[in-house]
Formats: sequence, C-alpha cells, structure tokens
Amino acid sequence: MLAEFIRRMPKVELHVHLEGAVRPETLLRLAQQHGIALPAATVEGLAEWYQFTNFPHFVEIYLLLSKCIRTADDIELVAREFLVGQAAQNIRYTEATYTPYTHYIQKGLTFDEQLAALNRARDWGMQRVGVQVNWIMDIARQVDAAAGRVVAEWAITGMGRGVVALGLGGYEVGNPPEKFADAFALAAAAGLPSVPHAGETAGAASIRGALQVLNAVRIGHGVRCLEDPALVAELRRRQIPLEVCPTSNVCLGVAADMASHPLPLLLAEDLYITINSDDPPLFNTTLTDEYIRIAEAFNFTEDDMERFVLNAARVALLPDREREQLIAAVVQEFQQLRADTLVA
Repeated sequence: MLAEFIRRMPKVELHVHLEGAVRPETLLRLAQQHGIALPAATVEGLAEWYQFTNFPHFVEIYLLLSKCIRTADDIELVAREFLVGQAAQNIRYTEATYTPYTHYIQKGLTFDEQLAALNRARDWGMQRVGVQVNWIMDIARQVDAAAGRVVAEWAITGMGRGVVALGLGGYEVGNPPEKFADAFALAAAAGLPSVPHAGETAGAASIRGALQVLNAVRIGHGVRCLEDPALVAELRRRQIPLEVCPTSNVCLGVAADMASHPLPLLLAEDLYITINSDDPPLFNTTLTDEYIRIAEAFNFTEDDMERFVLNAARVALLPDREREQLIAAVVQEFQQLRADTLVA
C-alpha cells in the first residue's frame, strides 16, 4: 500500500541531470538519425550497456549521450521526453541540471541556441503535461577555470529565462571547489544561487569548500559530511539542504547497498534532506523508485514521504510567492490522496 501511495503522491525533484535522463530508446533514435555508432544496436542492448559498472564507464556513457545530441531540436526532444517522464511520476516541479559547455565544445551550439531549445520544451511541458521545470547550468569539473567562468557568464544571462542556479558536477577528486571560485563569485555578484555537487566521490573537505568558497545554498549529495562532526554541526545549524540520491550513492560505492546507506544517520543528525534520482536510467531508477527503495529499506511511513517532498518544495529556487503556491499545492494533494485512500 505504501508503494502505491508513493506512486500517486506529488513530488518535487531538485537533483536530476537532463543528459543523464536520456532513455535508451531516445539515444538509439538520435544515434541512427545522426549516423553515430553505439555499443549496441537495440534498445535492449543499450539498456544493458547503460547499467552502471564504474565511474569511467559512467563518464563514457555520459559523453556518448552528449555526442548524440547534435542540434537544438535534439535538445528540445530530450527535454520534452524528460518532462513526460516527470509528469508520469506526478513530479510537479523539477530543477534539472544541464551542462551547456559540453554541447558548445562538441557541436558549436551557442548558449542562446541551447537555452531557447530548453525553454521551448519548458513551455510545452507546462502547457501540455502540467509540469514545471527550471534549469541549473552546470560546470563540469574536468574543464579549466576559464571555461567555468564562461558557463557562469552564460548562466547569468539566463536569469529570468528559466535559469535559477549555477551548479558544479563531475568527478570531485582532483577538481576541488576552489578551482571554480571565480566563476561562483561572478554568479553570486549577479544574485545567482550556488548549488554544487560535493561529498560524493570526495569527502568532507569537498563539502566544506562548497560552503566556504562557493557559498552553496544547497549541496548536491553531501552524504560524506558524516566524516567530519564539525561539518555536520555546521550543516545542521544552517540547515543547508542535502540533495541525497540513494541509488546513485550505492552505484558509486559511497554505500555498499541500500540497507547500509547513511540516510538514517543523516536524519538522526537532524540534517535537511531531500530525495532525488540523479541520472535515473543510468542507475536503473526513477524518483518514484528512490522513494519506494528507501521506504522498504528503512521502514519509512507516509508522513516521512510527505516530509521529504515538502523539504524539497520549501527550498525550490522560486520567487517566494511561487514557492508558497507550490508548497500549498503539494500539501493539498497529500490531503486529497489520504482522503481517497481512506475512501478506498
């Protein structure tokens, strides 16, 4: 019964990568359209290839996904299909991470071309499937600081056009937050929030750098904060939201399995937790699956599920009035869902 409640409940997602959400069937379609060779020629074969084995394999998949997105129309297609998938899960609001510099370097697509395509899909999603999305422009850690500054400049021009934050993703080891201090300072001066990944493939020092150097308002992942009690105390005091992606953490070896995931320890420390899917098809998950898996692993209740969803809604990067409307809508939907459940 709880699994059915989770499937039907409204949801808010703050940490999901658009390129990492491309389904195998979409990748095959784009590759065939553009004459790009793939490791498999069927959806089933690609789905098998998609399954995470290690971080280099993950990067290989991600780069090939990006390579198959050749045009602005491709970007719009990928974004539309993503929003259809969000709508099917009753995800009312999403902040999706997107990495524009990769497409600029690979294909020469300008940022304005990319953002226009994203926003065509954004408008379509709101009108046709009732899903709202905003964009987090992401710096991939492997680029140099100058490229990071370019992305920050692009993101600033997108403010008021769907861009709500500057992100930082990719492999943390060897690419600390300090590398991109200038880019995030530029964004901060323009009033663009900072939502970097930290504390997944590197430890607590990465999170501390994200807070102190990048002025993060939320932390992507952040689960390795537990390695530093003083950092945990700071996160608790400031109630910095952590965008926890449980299955991703298991796949990347941060936790051996779901049963040993640190989520209960994070909650016991009174940290601010949201639940997210990260790169859903690459980790064989969805946001709905994430909620079902943690409920089964840790005996969470309907009230716990509502608390996680409201946690996400309350820290959505929306104007105050829009955020309050989102929160009210989520509360009302949960009330209706419980009433329907009682009647049934």
